[in-house]
Amino acid sequence: MTILSRNPVHSVLWLILAFFNAAGLMVLANAEFIAMLLVIVYVGAVAVLFLFVVMMLNIDFAELRAGVMRYAAVGVALAVALVAEILIAVGAYSAGALQLGRRVAPVDAKVPNIEAIGQLLYSRYLFVFEGAGLVLLVAMIGAIVLTLRERKGIKRQDVPTQNARTKETAMAVKQVPSRAGVPEEMA
Repeated sequence: MTILSRNPVHSVLWLILAFFNAAGLMVLANAEFIAMLLVIVYVGAVAVLFLFVVMMLNIDFAELRAGVMRYAAVGVALAVALVAEILIAVGAYSAGALQLGRRVAPVDAKVPNIEAIGQLLYSRYLFVFEGAGLVLLVAMIGAIVLTLRERKGIKRQDVPTQNARTKETAMAVKQVPSRAGVPEEMA
């Protein structure tokens, strides 16, 4: 339904439902942490971002659909490649004996999944985890620097000038005679 919906907002809502279904499958596979990551990251960030972009951009979808036939050959080639990959994956699955009951990384059965991931992440993969955090920090700083540029015609806040203000420089007290109207110097 995500692909077949004609309304892009409905497509994004179907995508959110697909993410929740994937999270439900992860819960059934006893991977609660992965399920929560799916919900938080994909539904909470990516799908909501898609929804806002689709709703905020006023795109003429009829005009976009008009030129679809130009790319039909590329679409057919990608479909053939995808079918070939699926056939290779099915062949590889049936070729070898897969032992689903055997754990790749043995963990005590009494330890919850989240605790096991935390122990592994903060012991064996600590430097990789910190490196990923550093890369994200650099990306965030880069995004802030790229968006913070000098623009003409925009008043910026001058904090030192604001902090240096006193009562005498902040306001002027004028004596206005009663019922005389506004003096010309104040108009």
